[in-house]
Amino acid sequence: MFVVDKENYEAEVVQCDMPVIVDIWGPQCAPCLALLPQVEELAATYEGKIKFCKLNAAENRRLCMAIKVMGLPSILFYKNGEVVNRLGGEEVTIDAVKAHAEALL
Repeated sequence: MFVVDKENYEAEVVQCDMPVIVDIWGPQCAPCLALLPQVEELAATYEGKIKFCKLNAAENRRLCMAIKVMGLPSILFYKNGEVVNRLGGEEVTIDAVKAHAEALL
C-alpha cells in the first residue's frame, strides 16, 4: 500500500491511471487499526489492477477536510481522478470494500 499525504495525494491518487482505493485511518481509531491488515491483504489481491493507498487522518487534517472526510474509518474509491464511491463509519467492512473494489474494475 502506498502511503499518501498532502504532498503526494494529487499525484498518487487523483492523477493515477488505474482505479484507486484510499483507506483513511487514524492512530487512535480502533476500527481503523483492526481493518488495516485486511485492507493490506486485499491490496495484494488486486495488485496491478487497483492501487491501494492509506492516509493518516491525524497527520493530514486539512486534506481530510478538503476531500470531505468527517469520520473514521473512511474509504474513498477513485476512478479517472474522481471519487465514485465512499464508505464511512460502521458501513466500512472488508466485505463492503471488496464489493466496491469489484465495481471499480
